[in-house]
Amino acid sequence: MLQRTILLLILLSICGWLQSAYSSPEGSMPISNDSNSMEHSRVYRDMSYVRGGHQRQKLDLYVPKGAKSAPLVILIHGGAWLGGSKESWKPDKFVAEGYAVAAINYRLSQHAIFPAQIEDCKAAVRWLRAHAAEYGIDPNHFAAMGSSAGGHLAAMLGTTGNTREFDVGENLSVSSRVQAVVDQFGPTDFLQMEAHKLPGSMMHDAANSPESLLIGGPIQENKDKVARANPITYVTRDASPFLIVHGEMDQLVPHHQSELLEAALKKAGVPVSLYTVKGAGHGGFRDPKVDELTSEFLACQLRR
Repeated sequence: MLQRTILLLILLSICGWLQSAYSSPEGSMPISNDSNSMEHSRVYRDMSYVRGGHQRQKLDLYVPKGAKSAPLVILIHGGAWLGGSKESWKPDKFVAEGYAVAAINYRLSQHAIFPAQIEDCKAAVRWLRAHAAEYGIDPNHFAAMGSSAGGHLAAMLGTTGNTREFDVGENLSVSSRVQAVVDQFGPTDFLQMEAHKLPGSMMHDAANSPESLLIGGPIQENKDKVARANPITYVTRDASPFLIVHGEMDQLVPHHQSELLEAALKKAGVPVSLYTVKGAGHGGFRDPKVDELTSEFLACQLRR
């Protein structure tokens, strides 16, 4: 019994470290430090996007006051698919620029393995599109934005718009496609992470790595499952336009992961821009160009 207790404490410690490690630092996203979203928007919290679903299948929605058809930015949190929360995002900057914002939660890997996470993201997109008129959202202009694990899921949304493989549940008469993606240092091909990691980085091929826990087994022993969780698998010329941002010295998600995605999108003829933050790690970006590029990209894609 004592040995089992010690083992459990070790596992909990590892999971806690992974969650904090993969969670995006506060400064890594184009957000405002001012908590004025209540003043400038209509706020709807903890709305279930799956009727009678899991406690994690909820979202917060912020709509600029007076908006009748605002383009929408969907924010997907990081946390190694093990943790994190929609509350980590602050919508103020986007609301101030005239966007509606939906910050979503999704089932974590301890609740259900892949593809539960992308199924939840797609369910949220469909729910938002089905209720667009009710909340003053433009159903034709949705962008997905995420960091780390959230970047992976945003990328999955951007490349699977023309497949119904991950569309399950309600609101199936509407599309789960998004019109643009901002992917901040999201993983893509898990099988190549170990070979391209920086010295001293975490082990991705391990049975208890975030990637292995996501798919339900060691990644190198489950290559078919890994391919199914790789956004590059689904890239066609109809994928959404992408802005990818990645730190040059990221010790958790190798920069090479974004290079792979950029190359696949370019080969398919999809508009894509990869911005490398020089000297930066896993988020915590201080480069003002990140905010500038994000604002320009969203305006270009959502206000046409």
